[in-house]
Amino acid sequence: MFSEQTMQLIDMVARVGSFTAAANKLHKVPSAVSYAVKQVEEELGVILFERHHRSVSLTPAGEHFVKQSRLMLTNIASLREDTQRVANGWQPTLSIALDNIVRADKLSALIANFYRNFDNVELIIRIEVFNGVWEAIASGRSDIAIGATTAIPVGGDYHFRDMGEIEWAFLVSKNHPLAEIEGPLKDEMLKQYPSICLEDTSREIPKRMTWLLENQRRLVVPDWIRAINCFREGLGIGYMPMHFAEPFIQSGALVQKQLDRPKAPSPCCLAWNSANQSPAMKWVLEYLGDTEKLQRDWFN
Repeated sequence: MFSEQTMQLIDMVARVGSFTAAANKLHKVPSAVSYAVKQVEEELGVILFERHHRSVSLTPAGEHFVKQSRLMLTNIASLREDTQRVANGWQPTLSIALDNIVRADKLSALIANFYRNFDNVELIIRIEVFNGVWEAIASGRSDIAIGATTAIPVGGDYHFRDMGEIEWAFLVSKNHPLAEIEGPLKDEMLKQYPSICLEDTSREIPKRMTWLLENQRRLVVPDWIRAINCFREGLGIGYMPMHFAEPFIQSGALVQKQLDRPKAPSPCCLAWNSANQSPAMKWVLEYLGDTEKLQRDWFN
């Protein structure tokens, strides 16, 4: 294993392109720098630097070594800083995964109140979609998930708080050919139009779609704002949470339609990793409140 000082030395040589220039930066003699590099090369059994008359340049192996050593140096610095912070009474970060399915109106107030109460804890907010929320909890990327839907087993000791159900509205543009058709729409009428849906942010567990028929094209968008724009332009059809869709339905910009096979409401919950018993975690859970408050803050 190479020492931190050795990796820093090789990184400096790579940056300045010269043993002599690196020696000046590191307050060493050039022969000491050259000898240290040679030792690493002999230990690895590869050449890291091509030697020229007054300069050096990285070989492909050297480029790989420098790239990986820089990552290790960053991790070492982060480990050192975090350890010192813990020793001085600082707590780890608290990460919250917010499903794109809920409103974000209350997010700014949550952040502001959190930092008024905790000046020694970093708060990290991540926006996820569908199973990406569960993956964030399962992988440890997040400690709390707001708006997790359609619970799936992820392993570990997790607690849940009911947030009620998400009601869905099937939407088309006011100028769409389906807008004037009366009665429930059948699958055969819908397949010819693209389904507007969000991309599930999960990478390891199976992805979910808002709604998609067999052999139907998708129009995948990053968030509901872009989805609304696509609906209004008549670029596709599909479902959207009612709390997002209702203002556009009321204004007449979008038309809500009934389907022959409607989408059922989606159970929604607040989930958290019970292994984290930090004061910051407890404060956030109390701040978010009970089922009634969760519904009022994140769906209405």
